[in-house]
This record gives sequence, C-alpha cells and structure tokens, in this order.
Amino acid sequence: MAWEAVERLLAEMSTAQDAKVLALARRIVPRLTPEDLRNPHDFPSLMESPEFNYEDGVLAGLRAAEMAVRAARRKEEK
Repeated sequence: MAWEAVERLLAEMSTAQDAKVLALARRIVPRLTPEDLRNPHDFPSLMESPEFNYEDGVLAGLRAAEMAVRAARRKEEK
C-alpha cells in the first residue's frame, strides 16, 4: 500500500510539473506543443531561459524519482 501511495503522489507531482513547464514554455514560444517539449533544444529561446531550464530540470528529477521508486518496488516484490 505504501508503494502505491508514493507512486500516486509522484505521478500527481509530475503531472502538475509537466503542465507548469508547458505553460511556461508557451509564454516563451506561444504555439509550442507538448511534443515540441521533447526536443526543447530546437527552440533557442527556451534554452536561454533560466526559469524554463530550472522547471524542466525539476520535471526530469520527478520522472527519475518515479522510475527509481518503481524499480525499488519491483526489487522488493521479487
């Protein structure tokens, strides 16, 4: 049960952060799509934004935490 709660919390945090990153990116590049965010280096104005880079880094950290928790859960359940 604890694993499920942690995974759910991280998923909620990632979803919220993903929306935050997209909204921020669209303030910089108005017609940006979620797909465009997979290659932010294609948009120099995004790469020049310290705020975007910070928030994108937070999102990357949350995704890494999600993967680490899943791996730990699978290891424990073996």
